[in-house]
Amino acid sequence: MKKILLAVLVALAAGPLFARGRAEEQAPQALVINTIKGPSGIGMIKLFETPPRISGFTVTIEAFGSQDIIAAKFVSGEAQAGILPANMAAKLAASGVPVQIAAIVGNGMLSLLTSDPEIRGIADLRGQSVEVTGRGATPEYVFRRILLAWGLDPDRDLTMTFTLSYPEIAQSLIAGRLQSALLPEPFATMARLGNPALRQVADIQEEWVRAGGPANYPMIALVVNRDFAGANPGAVRTLLEDYRASTEWVVAHPAEAGVLTERYELGLRAPVVEAAVPRSNYVFLPAREARPAIEALFRVFLENDPASIGGALPPEDFYF
Repeated sequence: MKKILLAVLVALAAGPLFARGRAEEQAPQALVINTIKGPSGIGMIKLFETPPRISGFTVTIEAFGSQDIIAAKFVSGEAQAGILPANMAAKLAASGVPVQIAAIVGNGMLSLLTSDPEIRGIADLRGQSVEVTGRGATPEYVFRRILLAWGLDPDRDLTMTFTLSYPEIAQSLIAGRLQSALLPEPFATMARLGNPALRQVADIQEEWVRAGGPANYPMIALVVNRDFAGANPGAVRTLLEDYRASTEWVVAHPAEAGVLTERYELGLRAPVVEAAVPRSNYVFLPAREARPAIEALFRVFLENDPASIGGALPPEDFYF
């Protein structure tokens, strides 16, 4: 009888411990989706208001002022998902960081603007100076390919400068300190709203196709940690579904998207976002569907600076 009573007492005492252990095992994990303040975060702005509901995870969204911060989080293993330029993701993967592109969420959205009445097309840039965003990145290399298609030597026939940030370029165009610049949305819209004398010289996306590129070129990628994605494919699929829904909502509701962008302090005013979204190219393309366009862009990187994507096209497992 004493043995039976002792067993009952032990079971009663251990019960709460076992229950606590099960509760701890089932506690949701933290999943932080990292984005960049500015245009890169607009497509996912609806997720700020309603984060994805992913079984087993508590999801939050964090916005940072630099893509380098997010890259460092992937390097340290702290990041499971985040926004990066596709070429930066490729360079990380080539260096051994376990990252994959899950989707392209922004295609080409560059504009070539000028207030110079003598510049009517790409050919008129001979002898001119153009401020370009992104030395060693997509804007520069896309622009170089386009210039070559028009018979212009990018290093001899015109001057490209890379001294200003996106907002600084927009403000300099507005103030008349710059006449010509290549910059992305929504900063191109910001500049045009502030200076009606500015004109779009050419549709850079159409010029890319004319220069031999596919229908468009990717600028914003959703990147995931490969080990996390391999262990949690269902969680990644849910994230992708909700991201797609957010992008479609932004495209359909630019005014509301502008309000949310300002509310969550991504560094852009609501009226600018509202005006820019229709001119931007927010899309949602799963990585394997977008792979041909990604590789077409990467080949331009290889032509100019192979090290910028790790020296070679990424392998198949780079695409989720």
